[in-house]
Amino acid sequence: MLDIVDADDRVVAQVARGEAYARGLRHRCAFVLARDPEGRVFVHRRTGTKLVFPGMYDMFVGGVVGAGETYDEAALREAQEELGVSGLPRPTPLFRFLYEDGAGRSWWSAVYEVVCDRPVNPQAEEVAWHAFLPQEELDRRIGTWPFTPDSLAAWARLRARG
Repeated sequence: MLDIVDADDRVVAQVARGEAYARGLRHRCAFVLARDPEGRVFVHRRTGTKLVFPGMYDMFVGGVVGAGETYDEAALREAQEELGVSGLPRPTPLFRFLYEDGAGRSWWSAVYEVVCDRPVNPQAEEVAWHAFLPQEELDRRIGTWPFTPDSLAAWARLRARG
């Protein structure tokens, strides 16, 4: 179940995830930029079986916020699940924004950052490939690899913040 939210991020309903996707209902997502102790960014390619943006690259781990769950709770849960680690520090909240794809789909997005000093073991059903890339290499890959549009929107906002 997901909380459905209005343009001001207020909960207006709760529906099953599949229904939210099928009807294009606005919901909440958590994006976590995971860095290793050297500052490199965890980048991954989504599996081809993902419902949203299958097979595309992403520089954030994360996902939907469950009904009644806070952004902070979802950020930690999703980071640990997707990286395949436990005991991560609580991700640091950076900012929120309303992502809109121009085709009627939108979600409130809370962006976080965390340092992962443990070996990662990403979920095989979520992650087809992964690596920690220096930020300069990630910036070069953005022009050549197909990244998810919502992660590009979050990345642009993060880079604009300095």
